Amino acid sequence: MKKVPIGVLVSGSGSNLQSLIDRIEEGTLDARIRIVISNNPDAFALKRCEKHGIPTAVIRHADYPDRESFDRKMAEILKTGGVELVVMAGFMRILSSWFLREFPMRIMNIHPALLPAFPGLHVQRQAVLHGVKFSGCTVHFADEGVDTGPIIIQAVVPVLDDDTEDTLAARILRQEHRIYPQAVQLYAEGRLRIEGRRVVVVNNPAGGDTAFHNPPVTNF
Repeated sequence: MKKVPIGVLVSGSGSNLQSLIDRIEEGTLDARIRIVISNNPDAFALKRCEKHGIPTAVIRHADYPDRESFDRKMAEILKTGGVELVVMAGFMRILSSWFLREFPMRIMNIHPALLPAFPGLHVQRQAVLHGVKFSGCTVHFADEGVDTGPIIIQAVVPVLDDDTEDTLAARILRQEHRIYPQAVQLYAEGRLRIEGRRVVVVNNPAGGDTAFHNPPVTNF
């Protein structure tokens, strides 16, 4: 199977980047990381790349007069590397409209909530404070809104009565590491079809009518 050439955008520790690297190296993800770009020269993600021999580029956004000029430099590097799919993995920059047009529906992002609920920042804290019984994570295609693009895959995580922002975030992160490689693999297999706001997964096994309850439903 074709190995889809991807470019990964990072700003921090890069744990989702590591999950992609691990799946590629074990042969379960048909992708090749052509370049990892960071706007933060101190990002630990760059050390992960060094360990695995993955090419990197550091582009400091402070060196550019505006968002679009920074994004144009990123696009130049990605295209030079032959990147087909752009994967954001903890990239703490909002992409310009220009950049989104350069890679239409070929930019993935992951968000630690069940979109469209709780977009933006500090979402695990919001989930705990709102008292929701389920949270989770979402991989979606990026569009011009904030966490508003078509949803590819989601994982559901129960919110426990004694959860804090940190404990919930840790459990959600474990699911992020599972669903992000899956989303990229579905793309590599050519199984994602966008219909309006919906992402249809071709040849997707029927999931039945299984329901999740928190707390459990008994005697009904």
